[in-house]
Amino acid sequence: MAQTRDLYEVLGVSREATQEEIKKAYRRLARQHHPDVNGGDPDAERRFKEIALAYETLSDPEKRRRYDMFGGEGLSPDMFSFMGDFTDIFEAFFGGSTFGRTRTRRGPTRGRDRRLILPLTFEEAAFGVARDLKVERLGRCARCDGSGAEPGTTASRCDRCQGSGELSEVRRSMFGTVMTSRPCSTCGGGGEVIPDPCDRCGGNGLEARVDDVTVEIPPGVDDGIEVRVEARGDDGPRGARPGDLLLSLRIEPHPVFERRGADLAATLPVPFTQAILGADLEVDTIHGPETVRIAPGTPSGTVLRVRGGGVPHLQRRGRGDLYLQVEVELPASLPKRERALLEQLAELRGEESRGGPSRATLRRRS
Repeated sequence: MAQTRDLYEVLGVSREATQEEIKKAYRRLARQHHPDVNGGDPDAERRFKEIALAYETLSDPEKRRRYDMFGGEGLSPDMFSFMGDFTDIFEAFFGGSTFGRTRTRRGPTRGRDRRLILPLTFEEAAFGVARDLKVERLGRCARCDGSGAEPGTTASRCDRCQGSGELSEVRRSMFGTVMTSRPCSTCGGGGEVIPDPCDRCGGNGLEARVDDVTVEIPPGVDDGIEVRVEARGDDGPRGARPGDLLLSLRIEPHPVFERRGADLAATLPVPFTQAILGADLEVDTIHGPETVRIAPGTPSGTVLRVRGGGVPHLQRRGRGDLYLQVEVELPASLPKRERALLEQLAELRGEESRGGPSRATLRRRS
């Protein structure tokens, strides 16, 4: 068997450490790396097993002597098999509970979550909306009221697990005798069995139904966000709590505005005369008309900011901004009178286009 880490190193103690030092190190590390504390870390179980293995080995004088003499070769090839349910070992060491939580009999699992895709318009996502939905789900059986038993009969205690909902198994390894537990397969962890199942639901306690659900979508949601509606999924078997309804939002694009978080962006076409002379332009935002000032000589590509012209922030006050990129419109052709006026202007500025090429000076791009 390949031993990747020194067990003394795992516990952070020296090879001369006393049994009390080993015990203290294990207690500290076990609490720090227990999977209940590191629920989001997929590597937590491996670290916890490694710590437990180190303690099981070094806390036993004979096993420690064998490890000191032979290293990893002194351990059984199935060194992790003793773990089974590592929570049981932790609880046995710390007095039958995990961080103060007393172990209780297993019960029926919660109901399943239901998932739906909810399409919204751009405006509904921006300002929020109440939507009435038809949700297909499993609800409590009307005949047996969710008990799973035929009316007039009741569930009885599971003979296999004696009503505990768990089956215990004693295993022997080089580390001694270890007891592990798993849900009872006969009663599904509920501790009860149904001798006479309900004719309508077959003992499941649930039946298909369609419910009307009103969902409040808050302002500022974006495409891909998942909205959770508690307790609107499938009912749990035999009185267990229901699952949730999970709505995955799909937002229709807007024909004008591009969304960037809570900010919006759009193109603002500006006639070349207004770009040259300057102007106050009224534009339609999602919140109504706004006046935008175009400074004289504004070139294409200039970005103007309209504060508060964006989408409301999700679950907090305020709104994003609206960013307008100026696009100066140049006409492809002009009526004779307008062209004559422009030619007069070009003559005044010494920029005549007739009679050969004019002089132009190149500049570095900014």
